[in-house]
Amino acid sequence: MAVLRVKFTKTKRDKLAQVLWILNWISVVTGIILFSLGLFLKVEINKRGELMAERDVQYVPNMLIAVGLIACAINFLGGKICYDCVDTTKFLRWKLIMLPYIMCTFFFTFCVLVGALMCYTTHGELEESLNLGLTQAVRFYKDTDMPGRCFLKRTVDMLQIEFRCCGNNGYKDWFQIQWVSNRYLDMSQKEVLDRFRSNVEGKYLMDAVPFSCCNVNSPRPCIQQQITNNSAHFNYEHQTEEQNLWMKGCRHALLEYYTHIMQSIGLTVLITWLFELSVLTGVRYLQTSLENVLRQGDPNSESEGWLLENSFMETARTNLNIIKSLGKSNQIDTANNGDPNINVPSTSRAHYGPDNVPPKQIPDTS
Repeated sequence: MAVLRVKFTKTKRDKLAQVLWILNWISVVTGIILFSLGLFLKVEINKRGELMAERDVQYVPNMLIAVGLIACAINFLGGKICYDCVDTTKFLRWKLIMLPYIMCTFFFTFCVLVGALMCYTTHGELEESLNLGLTQAVRFYKDTDMPGRCFLKRTVDMLQIEFRCCGNNGYKDWFQIQWVSNRYLDMSQKEVLDRFRSNVEGKYLMDAVPFSCCNVNSPRPCIQQQITNNSAHFNYEHQTEEQNLWMKGCRHALLEYYTHIMQSIGLTVLITWLFELSVLTGVRYLQTSLENVLRQGDPNSESEGWLLENSFMETARTNLNIIKSLGKSNQIDTANNGDPNINVPSTSRAHYGPDNVPPKQIPDTS
């Protein structure tokens, strides 16, 4: 029994072909949109590539770019097919192509769905990439005179100013690293030397943060030095002065930023998938109804269209049997050591007589 069987008149078939022609061209536009969204996401990730570890976060924009390009090609071909299918006689040139086209389009729509799901499932990889990348960036903040790292200070400062964040997980991250270069420290001062000697690793650590961590909305001047020393500042309590510095860590801020972008893109891709699925359904109805018209021989007659000629179970069983038969045809008879001619009798073993009897069994009449 056919699945979702629908009857079509000649007028309905023509209108269906015309509507599908328009929808396919709209799908070409959606393909361009998918390509643009993937390109935008790729640019946004590369813009802050110095702050990310080399993790598998690029496959999401790459997937969207590939899906967008494929959507343009497939739907352009689909528009041409649907335009020709308005005339039943022109359908003959596409008759053998439509079923493979529908199968390829079905696989493509599945890829669109995968692309939408990927936008929602990359949170863990993105967070790990940002955590490792920001840890390295903060550690190399002071290396302004080292090739390959000289721009990290500016990058981190601009990041903290733009996203109103401080450190990787928070402002206290700066307490655990030496973020001031030795070239800007006066080694003749006892205080500086004492700080170096007090640290096991010989680093200059202090309870201070870079200027970019300062909250510009704070009612008092920013306190960057001796943040945890209440007596060093008038009317100051570092545990309550939360407005003086940005409290949010940059990893959390960037994660929120990229998650918002990916979720918005994922919703757009999901809507595109539903649209592509509806177009594919219409093309399938058009194909089956036109094939039934050809069987009837009357181009103006009514015809039936369906999604599947048989039920889901019968279709799955048929396809499974086809796969099994293909597998059996490729198997080698291992019981016969792989020799296909082992059971074929050889004519070179003995010379038989005219009555198909071996020579030793032919009586001697002499």
